[in-house]
Amino acid sequence: MSLRELLASGDTFIHATTHAINAILTGNTARTAMLTTQGHPDVLLLREGGRPDAFDFTTPFPQPFVPRRHVHEVPERIDADGSVFAALDEAAVLATLDRLEAEGIEAISVCLLWSIVNPAHELRIGELIAQRLPGTPYTLSHQLNPIPREYRRASAASIDASLKPMMGQYLGSLTDQLRAAGFDGRVLMVTSQGGVMDAAALGKAPIHVLNSGPSMAPVAGRHFAAGAGSSDVIIADTGGTTFDVSVVRDGRIPLTRELWVGPTILGHLTGFPSVDVRSVGAGGGSIARVDSGGGLQVGPESAGAKPGPACYGRGGAEPTVTDAALILGYLDASYFLGGTMPLDVAAAEAAVASVAAPLGLTITETAASIIELATETMAQAILQITVEQGIDPARATLVGGGGAAGMNLVFIGRRLGSARIVVPEIGSTLSAAGALMSDLVTERRATGRMSTTAFSADTANGLLDRLEGECRDFASAQAGDTERVEYVHTVEARYADQAWEIEVVLPMARFGSDEDIAAFREAFDAEHERLYNFRDTNSAVEIVSWRVGVACRLRNAGARRLAETPGAASRPSRPIILPSGERIEAPVHRWFDMPIDMPFRGPAIVESHFTSVAIDHADFRRTADGSLVIDL
Repeated sequence: MSLRELLASGDTFIHATTHAINAILTGNTARTAMLTTQGHPDVLLLREGGRPDAFDFTTPFPQPFVPRRHVHEVPERIDADGSVFAALDEAAVLATLDRLEAEGIEAISVCLLWSIVNPAHELRIGELIAQRLPGTPYTLSHQLNPIPREYRRASAASIDASLKPMMGQYLGSLTDQLRAAGFDGRVLMVTSQGGVMDAAALGKAPIHVLNSGPSMAPVAGRHFAAGAGSSDVIIADTGGTTFDVSVVRDGRIPLTRELWVGPTILGHLTGFPSVDVRSVGAGGGSIARVDSGGGLQVGPESAGAKPGPACYGRGGAEPTVTDAALILGYLDASYFLGGTMPLDVAAAEAAVASVAAPLGLTITETAASIIELATETMAQAILQITVEQGIDPARATLVGGGGAAGMNLVFIGRRLGSARIVVPEIGSTLSAAGALMSDLVTERRATGRMSTTAFSADTANGLLDRLEGECRDFASAQAGDTERVEYVHTVEARYADQAWEIEVVLPMARFGSDEDIAAFREAFDAEHERLYNFRDTNSAVEIVSWRVGVACRLRNAGARRLAETPGAASRPSRPIILPSGERIEAPVHRWFDMPIDMPFRGPAIVESHFTSVAIDHADFRRTADGSLVIDL
C-alpha cells in the first residue's frame, strides 16, 4: 500500500507535537505585547512570589514572559463586582496600538483587572485590535482562562498569543500537505487536557498543545486497567531519558493548573488545566556514575538515543540502566527489536566495570545496584503524586508503558506494595495508543463566588445552564461523528479563608433543594478529607469557579490489534539475576506465542519485538486484549 492509499483509507488523522513548547523553551515565539489595566504593568514580573530555595539569593529572578518594555497600561478599571470604575479610554488604546505596529509587534495579549466578572473592556479592546491591526493575532484573558488569579490569566494569555502566528502556520502547512498527499478526513490535535481537538480550533488557542504528549498515557492506562477491573490506576511511562508518572482516580484523570513551561518557579506558569504528569530523570538511557562522596548515582543525565547505552555499539561508553538490564539477563542480546539490532554484552560489561571498580563491587553486583537505585527513584516519583492525589498505591493497578518499562516494573510494584501490574501489548507506544482512544473534548468555565451559607440555587443553575448550553452547542456540531457524549459538572471550592481551591465533581447537574446543597457539601468534605486527611464541618464552603466539560467519543475505545504472525521459536530459558541477588535459570516466553488466559508462574522473562518484561516470583497471564497481567 502506498502512502497516498494509506492516507486515503483513513477518516481521522491524530497528531501530537512538541512544536509549541520547543518554541517557548528556545525563545522562538512571536514578538508579543501585553495590554493591562493602568497601574498594574508588573503582573508578569512579580508573579506569585516564591523562589526555588528560600535561602539562596544567588539565583537570578526569572524574566517575565513578555518583556517589561512591551507591557502597556490602558486607562480603564472594572471593580470586583463588575461595575465600571473608570471608563475605557479608546483613544489611548488606539494610540498604543499604533506604537505596537511601529515596534513590529506580532501578537497581543490582553489581561485587565476583573475582566472575568465584566469582560466589556477586554472585548472592546479586541474589536479595536481587529480594526486598527487587522491580521494581528490576539488573546483575551477572560475567554482563554477565566480564573480569578491575575498572574495566571496574564501568563496564559501571553503564552497563547505568542504561539498563534507560528502554530497557525504550522497547522495550516500540516493540513495542506495532508490534503495534497491524499488525506481528506478530519485532522485532530492532541491536547494537554487528555483529549483531542480540531486543528482549526487549536490554531485559535494553541496553548492547549503544551505538554500534550504525556497526557495520552493515562487515557490508554485507564482503558487497559479497566479491563483488569480497576478504577484507580498508576501509569508509569519509561522512556530513554525520563520516567513519566500519571494517575487515574475513580476512573477520572486529574488535572492540575501547576503547569510550568521550563523549571518550576524559574519557568513560566500557564495556570491552564493540564493532565497532572510528573517526570524524573530516570529511564533506560540514564547514566550511572560514582559521585564525589563515593556513592552510586543514576541519572538524571542520559546517553540519549545517540550514542545511546554502551551495549548499542554506537560509541557510548558510560554505563546505563539498559546496560545493567542486559548484564542481569533481562534483555536478550540477540533478540533486541526482534533481532534486528544485536546488543554488545562485552561493551555493557566494560561500561559497568568503570563504576564497579571504585565501588569495590563485581560487575553483576553493580548492575543490580543500578537497577535497584533506578527503581527507588521511580518509586519515589510515584509515591509523590499518589500521596498528593490521595491514592494508596498498594490498592491501585500499576500500568507500564514505554519500551524500557519491563526492565524493572515488577520491582517498582514490589516497592509500592502493588497487587496487580498490567503491561499492554502496545505499551511501548502507550501515549500514541491513548491518542487513538481519546475523546474530542472541550470545557467552559465561569467565575461565580458563592458560599454554602449564602447559596443561591437560581444563580448557580443559571451559570450551569449557560456553560452546559455552550458545551451542548459544541457537541451538536459533532453530530454524526460521535458514538457517545458525556458531560461533567465541577466546581473549584475551598473552606472559608483558605488560599487555594480543590476541584470537586458536583453530585448533581443542577441544584433543586437544600438536600442538593448538603450533598455538594458532603462531596467537598469527602474530597478534602481524601486529599488532606481532615474535614472542617464548622467552616462554610466557598465556591470560586464553575466548570462544565463535554467529552465526545469518536470511536470505540478499544485499540485494534494487528494480525499476529508466527515469531521465532522461544528460547527455553536463560540465566537472570534478581535484585535480591538470586540467580535463576528463567523460562523465556515470546509474548505473541503465549496462550490467552493460561496462568504462568515466575521467575520468567516475557519478551516481544519492542519490550522485555522481567518477572520475579509472581503469577502472570496474557489476556484477550493482548495485555500481560502480573499478580504480585
